[in-house]
Amino acid sequence: MASLFRKCREAVKTLAKRPSLTKDPRQLQFEADVNRLFLYSSYNQLGKSADESDAEKIIEKASNTSFADQAIQVQENVHTQIKTFCAFMDEILLPNEQTMKDPLGLSQQASVLPRRSGLSLAVGRNGSSPDNSAGPQTRPLSQAEVSQKLKDQLGYTLNIKPSQIPHKDAGQGLFLDGAVDVGSVVAFYPGVVYSPAYYRYIPGYPKVGAQNPYLITRYDGNVINAQPWGSGGDKRELWNGRNTVEVKSDTKVAEKGSDRVWKVLSKPLEGKGDNSEVIERRNPLALAHFANHPSKGVLPNVMICPYDFPLTENNLRVYIPNILFGNVEVKMRRFGSFWFKSGGSKNSGSNVPTLKSLVLVATRAIQDEELLLNYRLSNTKRRPEWYFPVDEEEDRRRWS
Repeated sequence: MASLFRKCREAVKTLAKRPSLTKDPRQLQFEADVNRLFLYSSYNQLGKSADESDAEKIIEKASNTSFADQAIQVQENVHTQIKTFCAFMDEILLPNEQTMKDPLGLSQQASVLPRRSGLSLAVGRNGSSPDNSAGPQTRPLSQAEVSQKLKDQLGYTLNIKPSQIPHKDAGQGLFLDGAVDVGSVVAFYPGVVYSPAYYRYIPGYPKVGAQNPYLITRYDGNVINAQPWGSGGDKRELWNGRNTVEVKSDTKVAEKGSDRVWKVLSKPLEGKGDNSEVIERRNPLALAHFANHPSKGVLPNVMICPYDFPLTENNLRVYIPNILFGNVEVKMRRFGSFWFKSGGSKNSGSNVPTLKSLVLVATRAIQDEELLLNYRLSNTKRRPEWYFPVDEEEDRRRWS
C-alpha cells in the first residue's frame, strides 16, 4: 500500500506541471490541488485490496482526464464518504424506528420553524434559545459519547488537545483519534458561509481577520466563518450562527480617537441573514478550524477540499455544519482583487442547489496524530512569526 501511495505522490508532482494547466497562477494552483485530490480520493476508493495495477490505472486516468471531470469525480468521491459518515451518525443518534422514515422531520418542520438572521463576533458553546428543541427526538447522548461511538463505527474521531507544535502561540490542536487511509475525509470546516456579495456582513469588516483566526476562503471566493461554531454543542438544534458567547480580546490597548473612528467605519452591515437550520451540533468531525499549520520542516498531513453539498439531500443536511448567510447566493465575477455582481443567482442555472463548504482530506495514512494543515498565508502581508511556508511558490500562486 505504501509503495502505491508513493507512486500517486510522484504523479501529483508530474501532472501539476502539465502544459495544459499553465494558465494564470491562481487557476494553476487550483487545478494542481484538484489533481491531488483526484488522485488521493480515487486511491481511497480502491480500499485496502488495491494492487499496483489499480494505482497505475488511476494515474493514467488522471493524465487523460480534464480538470472539470476531475473536479466532478472529487465531489463524488467525497460525497460517498460523507454519506457513509451520515449513515453512522443516524445509527448512533436516531431511534431505530426513525432511521427508516423521515430522519429530520423536515415535512413537519418546514411550516413551523422561524427564520432568523445575523450573527455576532462570537465563539464558544451553544447558548439557550426557545428554538433549541427543534427537530425530531434523538438519543440523549453527549458530544463526547457521540464521538466515542463514531470511532467505534467509523474507525476514527477527532479530539481537541494542546498542540504539539513547539511554539508559545500554538495553543490548542486538532488530533485524529484512530486511523485513516490517504484520501479520507477527516473533518468538516463548520460555520457561516459568506459569498462575495455578503463580505460586508462578515463581523469586523473590513479587517475581518483582526480578532478572528477562524476564517477561511475557498478558491471561488466564499468565506467560511467558524468562530460562531466554537467546539460544537450537546444537542441537535435550530442554529443561526449567533447562539454563542462573545469573545473578549486578551490584549488591552489604549484607544485613540482615530481608533474609535476606524471602529465605526469598519462596523459590518447587519441584517439580510435570515437563515436558521436544524444542525447536529454534536458532530464529532466539525472541528477543522482547530487544525494548526505545521512547524518548520514538517509536512502537512491534510489538505483543504472544496465540497459542494447538494441541498436536495435532505436526509444528510443536519450533519453538514454550515449555514449560508443571505437567502440567495448572488452570482459574482472576480476582477483582480474585486468582486462585482454579474446578475442572477448562482443556482439559477443549476438543477441542484448546493451549499459551498470545505472538508479536510488526508494526504497520507494517519494514525493517532495531530492534524496539520498548510495555511498558505498570503506573502503580500506580514505573516506571524510562527508561520513557515510549506511551499513559497504555492503561497504566491494561491494569492496572485
